[in-house]
Amino acid sequence: MTERVRVAVLAGGPSAEHEVSLQSAQAVLDALPRDRYEPVPVIIDRQGRWPVELRRGLADVVFPVLHGPYGEDGVVQGHLETLGLPYVGCGVLASAVAMDKVAMRRAFLAEDIPVTPYVWFTGHEWRTTTDHWGLVKSLDWPMYVKPANMGSSIGISRVTSMEELRAGVELALAHDRVVVVEQGVSAREVICGLLGGYDTPEASVPGELIVPGDWLDYEAKYLSPAEIATIPAELPERVAEEVRELALRAFRAIGGYGLARADFLYERHTGRLYAGEINTMPGFTARSVYARAWAASGVPYPELLCRLIDLAFARSGS
Repeated sequence: MTERVRVAVLAGGPSAEHEVSLQSAQAVLDALPRDRYEPVPVIIDRQGRWPVELRRGLADVVFPVLHGPYGEDGVVQGHLETLGLPYVGCGVLASAVAMDKVAMRRAFLAEDIPVTPYVWFTGHEWRTTTDHWGLVKSLDWPMYVKPANMGSSIGISRVTSMEELRAGVELALAHDRVVVVEQGVSAREVICGLLGGYDTPEASVPGELIVPGDWLDYEAKYLSPAEIATIPAELPERVAEEVRELALRAFRAIGGYGLARADFLYERHTGRLYAGEINTMPGFTARSVYARAWAASGVPYPELLCRLIDLAFARSGS
């Protein structure tokens, strides 16, 4: 009998997305085909302490199912590089660029990928100016205020007045020192999954998020039993193909590898597409939109895990 591959599944961590990570990691642990893999759960606590020291004797490959800062921003990826361990997903640079909403937009704009109008500023700039309106005056209401480095809709506010803007900025600054403020648009929220290596990645069928309010918040994503997406999205074929093309361009813009989920805004009255963001470790349960988009594209969840692990070995030359 062929020896099974030991897969260390990293979960938890000090990010505000700790609980989401545990859900995603449990789904991976449950779905890994036991005839091929021996899963090794590694749960990092909220203080960033590891239960074991990773090494080649413990694992053959690492599956970092970590969301948000510390796990999705290149920090853990850099640690795994120093250990010489193959790992699933994007490398240090792509992870860092995709996690930072300012750097990500710069990468998109450099590749002529359309984004909604936005501004950014630091907490120091916000707290030392007497003209808060001056920081956002190029935008119109409503606006969306976000921490530059965070996911799962944590720290986001939709604002329609200066009073709400001030409260939204303070909420965002509780999670990061840099704040991004984006122009609100009346749009459908469309997603597309990416899978593959540097040279020949594939794009899934697009899906559409079901947004019950002004945006899909943390509770709707992870705590509500309600359906959160229509997959495939009901889009004109031309628009669906444009979503897939832009998703591949976004993946290339950050130097993506392995997997990512690209999010877009499809403006209702103009038909224009705007790149919202690209997530290098999106929610990863079988219910998550990334996995469902690939299932609808002919890649069921267990096969998706196998392909990602194969890509990890291919990058490392193992």
